[in-house]
Amino acid sequence: MTALLTLDDVSRRFGGLVALDGVSLSLKAGEVIGLIGPNGAGKTTFVNVVTGVLKPSRGTIVFDGHRIDGLRPDRVARAGIARTFQIVQPFPRLSVRDNVAAAALFAGGLATPAEAARAADTHLAFCGLTREADKPAGSLTLAGRKRLELAKSLAAQPKLLLLDEVNAGLNSAEVDDALRLIQAIAGKGITVLLIEHLMKVVARACSRLVVLHQGRLVADGPTEAVMRDEGVIEAYLGRRYAERQKGAGI
Repeated sequence: MTALLTLDDVSRRFGGLVALDGVSLSLKAGEVIGLIGPNGAGKTTFVNVVTGVLKPSRGTIVFDGHRIDGLRPDRVARAGIARTFQIVQPFPRLSVRDNVAAAALFAGGLATPAEAARAADTHLAFCGLTREADKPAGSLTLAGRKRLELAKSLAAQPKLLLLDEVNAGLNSAEVDDALRLIQAIAGKGITVLLIEHLMKVVARACSRLVVLHQGRLVADGPTEAVMRDEGVIEAYLGRRYAERQKGAGI
């Protein structure tokens, strides 16, 4: 299967700090991939480089057959890559519907506000936010704002969706709900890259796991195999986690 996204020897420096160091990686259409690593591993820098927020210091990025390294974020979004953010910041005084309609209009390429509003209602229904559509976005709970962030990203009509710590701050029940929604998004045929700290989420949602450590790609393979990798255990998971997983039969 042809790769949807390919990074070839991508690095990003901030002065003397190497945040990404020669990362080469391909994502195929329809995959749900987990991206993990300790704090400072380069995960958010990876997302920012792919989405055009940062330009790579070296290397190339090809998406859907076209080079995108160096493109502005708006052009990357129009090409079919959407993302969520760790810190969710909707337009608080706008309605929930208008937040999503704005994404549909400016990132999704719809022609009129009326079309964008209809698309917003579709995405809000998919994300379980129909009852909140007319409320100010600032009135939503954290879980509701996370769902709004997903609805906004879907309004951009992505082929690839990068979810950056989408479960951060949620309780166990909310994480389970978010996981079901992520699986439903994947069911729509959207390729998902899930940047995550919660191992139960990547274990349940992802068929493939990629690990960054100190800016370098240190593991890439089937989720269960990567979670048993000694180097990954040392760098990120910790031996106590490995023992718990072994005792649980994972």
